[in-house]
Amino acid sequence: MDAYPQLLQTVFDTTTPRRLAEFYRRLLGMTYRPGDEPPGEGGPDDPEWLVLRTPGGRNRLAFQRVDRLPRTTWPAHDVPMRMHLDLTVADTAELARQRHRARELGAELLLDRCDDPEEPLYVFADPSGHPFCVFVSPQP
Repeated sequence: MDAYPQLLQTVFDTTTPRRLAEFYRRLLGMTYRPGDEPPGEGGPDDPEWLVLRTPGGRNRLAFQRVDRLPRTTWPAHDVPMRMHLDLTVADTAELARQRHRARELGAELLLDRCDDPEEPLYVFADPSGHPFCVFVSPQP
């Protein structure tokens, strides 16, 4: 039997780890790994590295400080996006609700394809400029 490496988490480079972690924590309903909480809750003031977990305690996203981060020029390819997250919702009403939430949390709308009959979606940039998609994909 073959053994395979296990994916622990996806890591984002960012110049502002706390800001980006807070964005995704609030957007996705995650929690901090113990010790990574905000400063008022015992975490570091100016972290180099933060981890977010699912409510069940599994690491999902990590945020690593970098000195500079060129923003993607997507849809142009001068500075490619390198990777992005795909997030799904069950229907167009929830898609509209999540658009509003993402914008309130600091996301920038890059593409509105909510009226696409085959795959309604939005493409956003998070506060560090990483694109992510929210689209309708009914649960099986």
